[in-house]
Amino acid sequence: MNAHHEERFAREDEGARVIPLNAARHDEPPPRSPLERKVASGLAFLRRRLAGEYEVDEFGFDSEFNSSVLLPLARAFYEHWFRVELFGLEHLPAEGGALIVANHSGTLPLDGIMLSVAVHDHAHRDLRLLGADLVYQVPLLGHLSRKAGHTLACPADAGRLLGKGELVGVFPEGFKGVGKPFSERYRLQRFGRGGFVGTALRADVPIIPCAIVGAEEIYPKIADLRPLARLLGLPYFPVTPTFPLLGPAGLLPLPSKWMIQFGEPMPLEDYDASAADDPMTVFNITDHVREVVQQMVYDTLLRRGPAFL
Repeated sequence: MNAHHEERFAREDEGARVIPLNAARHDEPPPRSPLERKVASGLAFLRRRLAGEYEVDEFGFDSEFNSSVLLPLARAFYEHWFRVELFGLEHLPAEGGALIVANHSGTLPLDGIMLSVAVHDHAHRDLRLLGADLVYQVPLLGHLSRKAGHTLACPADAGRLLGKGELVGVFPEGFKGVGKPFSERYRLQRFGRGGFVGTALRADVPIIPCAIVGAEEIYPKIADLRPLARLLGLPYFPVTPTFPLLGPAGLLPLPSKWMIQFGEPMPLEDYDASAADDPMTVFNITDHVREVVQQMVYDTLLRRGPAFL
């Protein structure tokens, strides 16, 4: 009986076809090309948008829109136009609230956008910038800023963000810094009244000084048409070597070499929350932070060397 079965199985095996385990199946679709994957991802993104399948937080931050639309556009300038180099990344906390305090320059505030890309791509955190009222009075600009996670530079909003453990960025020089003439490049302006210090004290978070070098050369401001600025309700109307002479083409920034340096966190544990209401304490801390950032700017400027190489 056993011999008979073995003989029958042997005859059947002679005509059997062996299929390797790793052989490709004919019914499997071929792998997609990178272009096909991008198109499919884009279509899926549009479908979710049209269906309303996305979320925003209480400040209007749309994480998916920011990472899928806004950051890729900014990243092209970050990596290929300005060729940004980053230093001191280890000083950024992996989690928890902190206040990044940076110098401001460039005629148009592209330094904030580049700083956001740096933090998102290398620290893997979203940077919530505090912007001036004017930013949110311009309909499209204000809407996109909210989508990117930014909000008004007011103590209430800043405190809520820090209380949620967010990484918040502020430019205390404001329009005085971003709109200063090219002749005063890399010289920090006054840090306002120190409101950012009071916010950090109340939230009990460290201040992280930050120096940005490179923005001063993208739109060298050689004059200011003040009557036109007043007419348009702007803090200044710049004249650069390319704008308004070249029209819209003059809005393309010059390809300067950028460096961003994060300094060691400045803890405020020695102060209690009541120190935020002491003008002298706030002034002293504000002045100290400004001195630290100014020295970091000088050091980073020496490290960079020529502006366009």
